[in-house]
Order: sequence, then C-alpha cells, then structure tokens
Amino acid sequence: MLPTIKWDNGKIIMVDQRKLPGEEVYVECTDHNQVAEAIETMVIRGAPAIGVAAAYGVALGIMGLDEKDNLEERFDQIYRRLERTRPTARNLFWALERMKRAFFRERDRDLKKLQKAMLQEALDIEMEDVETNRRIGKWGRTLVKDDQTILTHCNAGTLATAGYGTALGVIRAAFEEGKKIQVYADETRPFLQGARLTCWELEKDSIPVVLIADNMAGYLMKKGEVSLVITGADRIAQNGDTANKIGTYTVAVLAREHNLPFYVAAPMSTIDFTLRDGNQIPIEERDPDELKWIGDVCLSPSRIEVRNPAFDVTPAEYITAIITENGIARPPFQKSLQELRKNKA
Repeated sequence: MLPTIKWDNGKIIMVDQRKLPGEEVYVECTDHNQVAEAIETMVIRGAPAIGVAAAYGVALGIMGLDEKDNLEERFDQIYRRLERTRPTARNLFWALERMKRAFFRERDRDLKKLQKAMLQEALDIEMEDVETNRRIGKWGRTLVKDDQTILTHCNAGTLATAGYGTALGVIRAAFEEGKKIQVYADETRPFLQGARLTCWELEKDSIPVVLIADNMAGYLMKKGEVSLVITGADRIAQNGDTANKIGTYTVAVLAREHNLPFYVAAPMSTIDFTLRDGNQIPIEERDPDELKWIGDVCLSPSRIEVRNPAFDVTPAEYITAIITENGIARPPFQKSLQELRKNKA
C-alpha cells in the first residue's frame, strides 16, 4: 500500500489521490502554501490525513524561517493559511491547535531547536494516527460477525488517514481476524472516492468488494443483502450528530428504515466537544465543476446552476454506535462520548 503522506528530508510527499486508481503519482511539497493547496485541491483528503498534512505544513513553514523573522507573526500567517483550507474536517483544526501549543511551548528556544521540536510534533501526530486507527479497528471488529456484508460510503481507509483507516480499519481488522466478509462500496459522487479509492484499497488487500452506485443501497438493503453500515466522519458534535461525505445521511435513513446497524468509526480527535449539535458544524461548498465534469467530459448544460455541498450531517438518533480508539460509544452520546474522553482505553 502506498504511504498517504510522509516526511522526507525537508519535503512532504503525498500520493495524489486525484489520479488513483489509474496512476500512482506523488506530489512533493516544500513549503506550507503548497501543502495548503494540496489540501484544498484534494491531492490529500480524509479528516485524519488532512490533520497530519496540516501539522507537516506548519513544520515546513517554521523550517522556512530565519533569525530575522518575527516568529509569532510568521507562525500566525502559516497557521491562518492552513486553517482556511477545509472548514468541515475537525482533525485539521485539532492538529493545528496541537502545533500551536507546541510552538508556544518551544518558542523561547533557539530557532534550530524550535524547528526540530515542531517537526517532531508533526511526526508524532502521524505515528499516533496509525496506532489510533488500529485501536479503532480492534474495537470495531467485535461488531462484525462472520459472513456479513458491510456497506461503506466514501473512503475512510489508509488513504484518508496516516495508515490503516477508520471505517476500513474496522473492516481490515475483522478480515485479519479471519471473518468472512464482503463489502459494498458506494461510488460516492461527485468525487468518486468509493469507486476510485475504497475499491482500490480493498482490492489491494484481497478483501472482497463490490462497487455499487450511490442510489442502489436501498434496493440491496430491501433484498437483505446488507448486514450493517460503517462510515468514517469528518466532525462529530458532542451529542453524536456526525458530518461525513455527502450522501451519508441518506444511507443512515435507509439503514434505519431496514433495521440495520449504522456505525461511525472515528478518532476522538474528530469529536468537537465545543459544538452542541450538528447544526453548528460548518459545511463546505465546493467547486460546481466537480459535479458537472468528469475528466474532460461535461455531464450537464454548461450554464446550469449547481449546488455542491461536500458533506451532510447524520443526526445522532440514526447512529447505532460510534467506534473510537478509546472504546465504543452508544446512545445517549452526550454521556458516552464524554466518558470515553475522560477514560482512555
């Protein structure tokens, strides 16, 4: 499996997820502006991976400073540039806040030591994310039974994290345990993360996967061909309302109608305890051309008006459980998420 992102001697190297599965192309970033652009254009995507990229972006920005710079002023500029990239993903802000704490903890040291400390903080965030995902997988695999079929939406795997994955981490852990499972992967319009990325990842790991169109889920549920649903998350409010890729809410409604478990897999860093509910989660609206065009082919009249929200919010009452690295939260989430926050596994 390709590394989603890695530090390499003063550069950040990312696999260009826009090119998969057709080409395995890498992008090199040598300053924080290039990292910000990579996040905005979805060279790298997925909430945990965006957080790791932002942390490395801050480290790159600090490494570009010299003794003549006003450190606090320049740090603020770097921070603000990265902060503007993707408004919905909580991990972006969580990672930036962590890098800010590291900066103010280390700012009185000489510049070389500050730069080294900032890079180490970003490296730690990357390494911790992989371990976090594996712990999510260990908790989540207990919810998957032998011979079940799992529906997933978007991509919450290795490509959306520093490694292993959240929703796909649960699937991987169940498969590695020897359970016979099959996955249905929604195509996930308009960016086709399911068709291009989830299917690519699962095929690489020899996990049985079948691609379906976004509007096929209800049909398969009604026929009894889906056992449960597992998705990732981009931001979770304190009451359990969950923002994820557009179309997730529709799948959750269908799962509830057919009495199927609907699970969310996400690290504790995705939970925004400052937000009362999902109405407060900012929803990113992306370029209309992402919906109108596939490659060089225009799918609609050129002047047609387009809405392209990148995410929707699934109310907590549609969610059976939230799988984190600290354990599994069940309703009422207001209480169970706080307990997991205080009692690390």
